[in-house]
Amino acid sequence: MRWARNGYRWTWWIGSLLAACGGAADRPAPAPVAKDIPAPPDPRRTVLFVGTSLTAGLGLDPADAYPAQIQLKVDSAGLPFRVVNAGVSGETSAGALRRIDWLLSQGPVAVLVIETGANDGLRGQSIDSLRSNIAAILAKASSATPRPALMVAGMEAMPNLGRSYGDSFRALFPKVASEYGAHYLPFLLNGVAGIDTLNQADGIHPTPRGARIVAANVWKTLRPILDSIKH
Repeated sequence: MRWARNGYRWTWWIGSLLAACGGAADRPAPAPVAKDIPAPPDPRRTVLFVGTSLTAGLGLDPADAYPAQIQLKVDSAGLPFRVVNAGVSGETSAGALRRIDWLLSQGPVAVLVIETGANDGLRGQSIDSLRSNIAAILAKASSATPRPALMVAGMEAMPNLGRSYGDSFRALFPKVASEYGAHYLPFLLNGVAGIDTLNQADGIHPTPRGARIVAANVWKTLRPILDSIKH
């Protein structure tokens, strides 16, 4: 910016000197440089995805992550929304809770999609803590003005943690979603989890093809929400 300002000063000084000498009194002012013209604000409403590496698209080109695939579906349907991918690899529900105030402060959110808990489950963390963190995220979002529509993506725990833990883990998502009037997607990775050809070498993160199936899962729940608030 310093160089740009100095350039304008030199332009003004030379122009003034020429005008004083009668050489450029009628010369038009230089046209503004394109980069100095601010871009118009995006009129579309925001769909914010807060999630883990599954949302961030670990191991994928950003265009292959499922939120980017959702944007393609939004555009194809002619809906006035933009998708923001706020996924963070390795994040637990506690990390998502720490970020949510800042994320919501960035501008109005029309729909908030919460995908968290997978890393809590991988670490065998407390079910009560996970439920409390998701509830706190939804409570904060519910108090935002305007209040966004809420959507919670369900997750499954790894089978090696035992049946009791797995059942409790699975049950917490619809329960907390219901408590806050959030739309509920039963299992984000339905049709993808456990299928080698749809997952990367780690067996956890979807391939591009797997991510498209995840996007289709999300779209089934998200599309009616967008249709209901598009005006």
